[in-house]
Amino acid sequence: MIQYLLRRIFSAIPVLFGILLVTFALARLIPGDPCRAILGEKATDAVCDRFIKEKGLDKPIPEQFVIYMGEIFHGDFGQSIRLGLPITRLLAERLPTTVELSFAALMISVIVGIPLGIISAVKHNSWVDVVTMVWANVGVSMPVFWLGLMLAYVFSLLLKDTPFWLPPSGRISPGIPNTPVAEVWRLTLPETGLLPGIFDFISRMNILNALLTANWILLKDSIQHLILPAVALGTIPMALIARMARSSMLDVLGQDYIRTARAKGLAYRNVILKHAFRNSLLPLVTVIGLSLGSLLGGAVLTETIFGLSGVGRTLYEAITARDYGIVQAFTVVIAVFFVVLNLLVDISYAYLDPRIRLN
Repeated sequence: MIQYLLRRIFSAIPVLFGILLVTFALARLIPGDPCRAILGEKATDAVCDRFIKEKGLDKPIPEQFVIYMGEIFHGDFGQSIRLGLPITRLLAERLPTTVELSFAALMISVIVGIPLGIISAVKHNSWVDVVTMVWANVGVSMPVFWLGLMLAYVFSLLLKDTPFWLPPSGRISPGIPNTPVAEVWRLTLPETGLLPGIFDFISRMNILNALLTANWILLKDSIQHLILPAVALGTIPMALIARMARSSMLDVLGQDYIRTARAKGLAYRNVILKHAFRNSLLPLVTVIGLSLGSLLGGAVLTETIFGLSGVGRTLYEAITARDYGIVQAFTVVIAVFFVVLNLLVDISYAYLDPRIRLN
């Protein structure tokens, strides 16, 4: 098992290097001039020459890449060209919003998608199966930006005078107290280092911070603000999970050991949940793991529509401003999440199927 994990970890190293290289190259192939994208179209050539020299963009691209790799190995992503702030600080401020949104969307996808897939498989070729699969096809086909706008229009405008009203943007309402965990717990933390960074990251995730500090007003308000963007972002993976759950369950339900279990007189519910569902988990684990990675990378439109200051919205603004540093850093962080999630999926494979551990 340890050798299996070491192989998977070492195989991820060239993948990460390739991602760094491709991201660095593509960021510089984006059409447009970063100087005029940031300073405006009326910036003179002299001003742009000075700007490019100050930002180190006048050096050969291979030299820029070597410098960039050196900074990465020291845990430094450099500074934002547009904002003039350390990119590490921007990541610490914006990443919690995206992580919170992505996990909320994944929870909705799993909680709704898996039961629908199981019911559809059990009721194969019935009207329940047809309705579920039609809904899944519609869910996969709906663009996130359109669904987000429709949800905001319905729940924020049409239902504004009803108990079903939901806020169309932002993370929390003005005036809601949001005291950090360390302050509520009266912890004495060092000014710099990993520990204060971890507590700051937790405090920026409103729902987790509210649970740890027993701030129920903040918890209720944060959940209300998160429902619409999480539903909009989670609809496509919800439909994919439902379809995969149905397909995997149908394969398992046709196996001999399922018929044997039913012939022994086991309760039908136990046959479905303890025998069939457990043995259909491998494909589902893959889809769920990849869905979380795609949610982290696909939050750009959702965060823009709902006014959330997360990684996705910051990445969109950085692309339009040709802010190479932010584009590279945020893309690399999302890619690292993908690699880690794939590793966790592989580990879960080995846990769920003993044959993988033996091989």
